[in-house]
Amino acid sequence: MLLWLLLLILGVSPKAFLLLKPPWSTHFQKDRVTLTCRDFHFPAQGDISWYYNGMSLNKESEEIRIEKTGYYKCKTRRSSLSEPVYVEFSTDWLILQAPYPVFEGDKEVALRCRGREEASITEKTFYKDELKISSTSPFILNLVPRDNGKYHCTAKKRNWIISSKETSKPLTIQLQELFSPPVLTVSPSQPTEGSAVTLKCETWLSPQRSDIQLQFCFFREDKAVGSGWSSDPELKFPIMWSENSGSYWCQAETATHSVRKRSLRSQIRVQRVPVSDVNLEIYPPEGQLIEGQSLLLICSVAKGTGTVTFSWHKEGTVRSLGTKIQRSLSAELWIHTVKEHDAGRYYCAADNIHGPILSKLITVKLRIPVSHPVFTFSLAGAQAVMGDVVELHCEAQRGSPPILYWFYHKNVTLGNSSAPFGGGMSFNLTLTAEHSGNYSCGADNGLGVQRSEVVTLNITGPSSNKYKASLITVGVPTGLLSILGLAAATAVLVGYFRTQRSSGGHFATGTPSYSPSEFQEPSWSRTSNADPQNPKHSEPPALQEPQPVYSNVNLGDSNLVYCQIWNTPHAKENSANSPRRHWEDKEPTIIYSELKKAYPDDSTGQDSNRNIDEDATENYENVPCTSSAVDH
Repeated sequence: MLLWLLLLILGVSPKAFLLLKPPWSTHFQKDRVTLTCRDFHFPAQGDISWYYNGMSLNKESEEIRIEKTGYYKCKTRRSSLSEPVYVEFSTDWLILQAPYPVFEGDKEVALRCRGREEASITEKTFYKDELKISSTSPFILNLVPRDNGKYHCTAKKRNWIISSKETSKPLTIQLQELFSPPVLTVSPSQPTEGSAVTLKCETWLSPQRSDIQLQFCFFREDKAVGSGWSSDPELKFPIMWSENSGSYWCQAETATHSVRKRSLRSQIRVQRVPVSDVNLEIYPPEGQLIEGQSLLLICSVAKGTGTVTFSWHKEGTVRSLGTKIQRSLSAELWIHTVKEHDAGRYYCAADNIHGPILSKLITVKLRIPVSHPVFTFSLAGAQAVMGDVVELHCEAQRGSPPILYWFYHKNVTLGNSSAPFGGGMSFNLTLTAEHSGNYSCGADNGLGVQRSEVVTLNITGPSSNKYKASLITVGVPTGLLSILGLAAATAVLVGYFRTQRSSGGHFATGTPSYSPSEFQEPSWSRTSNADPQNPKHSEPPALQEPQPVYSNVNLGDSNLVYCQIWNTPHAKENSANSPRRHWEDKEPTIIYSELKKAYPDDSTGQDSNRNIDEDATENYENVPCTSSAVDH
């Protein structure tokens, strides 16, 4: 864009300029000389003002005739004052004439030595600073330097009697500025890092030399930036960084390299914006990361410019997990194939020289698929016998809770139980002849079903004629089992007493029955669809207490019934872990209790045939055991 048009847009008027006719700055008195005032409109538009030696002339026309030596200026409504032109009207016999205007870089400038009586002049000689430079008229200057010096000429005057030598007054060529010294502008004036910056090398080319081509170059310190010399007076930086700060300037020159000018230096300081609002994100989101997957940590800042140093850290560790230095508002760090020890709390930091800013802590939780469970069973004796109680135990050594366990006999579901806090689960089973065969278990925590190896159990005939009953417990904690064991023992015992008195029945050994709707069996060919977050099964089990076994002792009194109760020790039980045992015996512990049944309305016991289910007034009490009872 031409400077005069830019100045017009900015509200600054460009200068007017003057034209001399004839185009010489020195004339003889009585020569006819006119001045024309012009602006960039060619011709000038609007009101015109004229000035002579700083005083306003009462003239408003575009062209005026002048007759006095002095300095002339003009202006129009759309322009500012022109540069002054000095016009001399001489009374001398010999004058040296130079054209007007003469611009910087003009070539072949003609100097004319002229006499009042031109026909009587011979031998014209030209001088510069008192040195002879030519005897040819007119004298042609190839190039007018900025400091052009003083010129004059001499000539011989012939008449009828003698000849004489005449000398002109010294003349200084009025050299006009081709274009103004460039001015470097920066937009925006105070750039921030990451923003675009435009440099402009602005100058004003005289309208009288509008055909001159200019080219421009930009510099930082003493090195050229951009593409070097170009006809474009603008240089755009898409992004500026703090390290781009420095002293900038520009140069403008003609395409012929005859005139070159440079601007003043401008300090550009690119401002850095400190990082703020540092945030850490993880993918997969919290709670969805599975061991063996990859973890993506994304550290980002809401604001911040320049080169940012990102670092990632795990709470409790000294060294960082990784560092990245880049010009961006976010950075990523991958942790491939995460392990159990990678769980924990993480944070990241960002720094762009103003000091590190930390993010909030974010917890990385890891879900671990269950390992192949280990299936075991324990017996009271060395061999499985019908009527024995066997404890089936299934446990996965690794896996995130809750874990759902399934127990199988010949691939038929025996039952299932959930371990909300991990660990294993047990299943107690009273053996019958049908219980021989292959046993196994499965484990599932929603990340894939794993099945144990198959274990074979062979069962032999009954070991004794004693009637046995057992509690089948799946997933009952140890502390609760102690209470339930006592309650169950009483319930079984009382139930037996009632049966004996009414019908004379026998103990029945049984196993719990399960409805198929209670369980959802996992498919071994795919991932279990059981919801580990909402398991639909019983509480987690603890190590089972030894199963109580009951029998009657009839001491002859029809109103007294004695009960013999003992515990069969578990084959692998650690006595230290049994809260119910207060002493250690190698023989079964025998305890006798006397239970007395009283009928308020019938002391003869004739109501013995009463339906036990309707009996709500039975009273029992402990009586001291007699020695005979102990002996028996």
